[in-house]
Amino acid sequence: MDRPVAVAHYPEGAGHATRMLAVAQALEDAGATVALAGGGPGTRFVERNGYEVFRAAPVDYIGDYQRGSVGRVLTRSLPNSGKRVFDLARWLRREDPAALVTDDMFAAMAASLTGTPFHVVTHNAASYYDAAVEQAFTWLVNRYQLAAAESFLFPSVWPPDRGDPPGVTRVPPIALDCDDAPPPDDVGVLVVPSVYSTNFDALARTLRSEGHRVTLVGDSDWTAVPALLPWVRAADAVVCSGYSTVMEAAVAGTPCVVYPFTDEQHGVTRVLERRGVRGFQVEHSIAHVARAVGHPPRSPSHENGVERVADRVLAEPT
Repeated sequence: MDRPVAVAHYPEGAGHATRMLAVAQALEDAGATVALAGGGPGTRFVERNGYEVFRAAPVDYIGDYQRGSVGRVLTRSLPNSGKRVFDLARWLRREDPAALVTDDMFAAMAASLTGTPFHVVTHNAASYYDAAVEQAFTWLVNRYQLAAAESFLFPSVWPPDRGDPPGVTRVPPIALDCDDAPPPDDVGVLVVPSVYSTNFDALARTLRSEGHRVTLVGDSDWTAVPALLPWVRAADAVVCSGYSTVMEAAVAGTPCVVYPFTDEQHGVTRVLERRGVRGFQVEHSIAHVARAVGHPPRSPSHENGVERVADRVLAEPT
């Protein structure tokens, strides 16, 4: 098989890039040729794995809205959204793929404009948000994705839940794996902040003061690695905020304490708590996180869903 497939990731945070890179590698393993697009903080992970990536105009709705104001959204991310669709449409016309796989709503819009069949891979749901504007916007995006996409693949660590978008195709959690640069034997507690986390330095100091060996991702002595999953697998426990690391802990079978910050992260943790998902504990302060690390939950157990995603995409007619 030599079927060209385009893969585009959303530009907010690095987790979007790593999960879509996992999908890209699974597609290549199945015989497809892949072109990648994205931009934003995750680009360095894509390039670290030896890929070239098309950098479309970036947006940062979370940063602009939750750390800024509606005004910043209207003057920054909103106008950049149109440019991002334009950039990605131009890229799709140049690559002329048989299909697009994406977690980026703007790439989906670009696919519609260019007549490119596309598949959505995202866990995002309107039920995660408290603010009416975020709920309404995400509901509209989900409706569009369900109507326009060849498939809406929903990677989840929890069983079917009332907050899941109706009509999605559930797949196991997605995680990027790599055999290069194996972790040391003494990872200890792996602390993984997201772009929007705060005070993780203080959290690491607290854990160390209580006698834990701590590896803080992004610390001054941290060296970028092609994939975090081997480190998650080697850790005694993981502390994180973002859903990408939650999925990595699920696939790795490593107990995970989730310390959320953004509206979407809080929404995900509500589902984890409501469904009592094994392997995960939610805490909201450094003191409570430290206590949970001392008595971590049972290990989770999930398969990696990347092959299922690749099989679904490549099963579609050209």
